[in-house]
Amino acid sequence: MSEKDTVTKEYMQNKTMFADIFNFFLYGGKQVIKPEQLKPLDTTVLSLPYGDDDKTVPVQKYRDVLKMVTAMSDGHVAYLILGVENQSQLHFAMPVKNMLYDALQYAAQVDEVAKSHRNNKDKPDTSDEFLSGFYSTDKLLPVITLTILWNGSKWNAPRSLFEMLDTDDESVLKYMSDYKLNIIAPAELSDDELDKLNTKLGIALKYVKHSIIPEELDHLVHDDPRYKNVSKNTTRLLKVVMGIDIDIDTGKEEFDVCEALDVLKERSEAKGRSEGRTEGFLEALVGLVKDGLISLAEAAKRANMTVSEFEDKTGLKA
Repeated sequence: MSEKDTVTKEYMQNKTMFADIFNFFLYGGKQVIKPEQLKPLDTTVLSLPYGDDDKTVPVQKYRDVLKMVTAMSDGHVAYLILGVENQSQLHFAMPVKNMLYDALQYAAQVDEVAKSHRNNKDKPDTSDEFLSGFYSTDKLLPVITLTILWNGSKWNAPRSLFEMLDTDDESVLKYMSDYKLNIIAPAELSDDELDKLNTKLGIALKYVKHSIIPEELDHLVHDDPRYKNVSKNTTRLLKVVMGIDIDIDTGKEEFDVCEALDVLKERSEAKGRSEGRTEGFLEALVGLVKDGLISLAEAAKRANMTVSEFEDKTGLKA
């Protein structure tokens, strides 16, 4: 697992961040899911095809973050299983990946219900219920998987199973069930929408959104005072995912991202000036060689290069 995968997974395992992203996605920012209502679940999904055939082969997958929640919405209690999948890059088979995760989670629920009936020695009403282990009165908890894209691009990859199929024949598609991704790509959201997030996750995703255009990013972090006091875990996230050059092992709990961005900007400008001087120096040497004032070997020596390196850099040939 890459460092980006590790840090985004750890970040979203935080109950407060997890509740915030699903309150944003499901309820428009309304505080329905409380962090204390979240119960972590085993992210290893292991399932067998239905039945007790010893010859079947288990399927095992590892999810990023998975939690169960009991939340009150519109006067009704909602029991949900919620999962987060973090992506630092586009995944062109994400609909199939998440569809498998969700299907395995439902299969695991069916298996748990069947085990519960056996352990409790429940008597089924029909032979059909006995065969499946799942009774007519049994119900499954909804499973919702949310994919978060941790870069500043849009999700220019399939968003549904149908988009991946090599057919648009309606006679075929009407007999199939589509699977649609739930996606949060910061570049596709307005700043006002991201401000509905109530934790530092909001400023992290806004930073990701504006990271592609340096001028936008510069205005963002200097106009929003929240970037002057960023928590350690969010700063670590931005350091790893977005490449902010900042030392987080200082014992501090909050960091000034504005200052870190200014340092990065100064280094970039200094590098540009240095590269500009180097290019100007090489152009002057090339001119001297072309005018016959110095040899190519002498020009290479002055540039602290081998003749071959100087030729490759300037295009001149002996």
